[in-house]
Amino acid sequence: MDFLDIKISAYAESHTEAEPELLQQLNRETYAKVLMPRMLSGHMQGRILSMFSRMLRPKRILEIGTYTGYSALCLAEGLTDDGILYTIDINDELEPMSSKYFQSSPYANRIKAITGVATEIIPTLNETLDLVFIDADKENYSRYFDMVWDMLRVGGVIIADNVLWSGHVIKDATQMDDETAALHAFNEKVHADPRCKHVLMPVRDGLMVVMKTS
Repeated sequence: MDFLDIKISAYAESHTEAEPELLQQLNRETYAKVLMPRMLSGHMQGRILSMFSRMLRPKRILEIGTYTGYSALCLAEGLTDDGILYTIDINDELEPMSSKYFQSSPYANRIKAITGVATEIIPTLNETLDLVFIDADKENYSRYFDMVWDMLRVGGVIIADNVLWSGHVIKDATQMDDETAALHAFNEKVHADPRCKHVLMPVRDGLMVVMKTS
């Protein structure tokens, strides 16, 4: 997942806004208690998500894939005072941990956590979205993109995580597994879409940042 020299990464983090104490605690608890803790956004990516949210000042955010709640807390930092962040995850086993940290944050009444299948829940949200973060099952990235597009306002932003998939997306197509092929197809889909501006940022495991222009 890490493409930069470890010393360069450390330098960049040391010259980035510090990770808030609550997020430090969540980071530590995730690594101590949860399988596959590298799924956590972490310090650098978390501050990037926070920065995008603060610049956009979104009233409505949708996160697809909660995990332990770290990225939701980062995104919530930019919410308007009357803003709401919806975060959806199919895994109810991690809900007690994420809920504990949501309730300990200043955004407790602005984060709405929903457990269930995202493709079933998204159509029930009667909202105009300003910001969407996709970080769930990779095979459905293109489907999620299509499902939220009409809900996203012009000027709104979609951010998709893990789009470099530890570098596997540059493999020959015959060597790609289903997840890698789906992510590559998603990247190609976005790149060919005339309705948006986009940039693939080689940060951590890759962030595709998409702004809706029409």
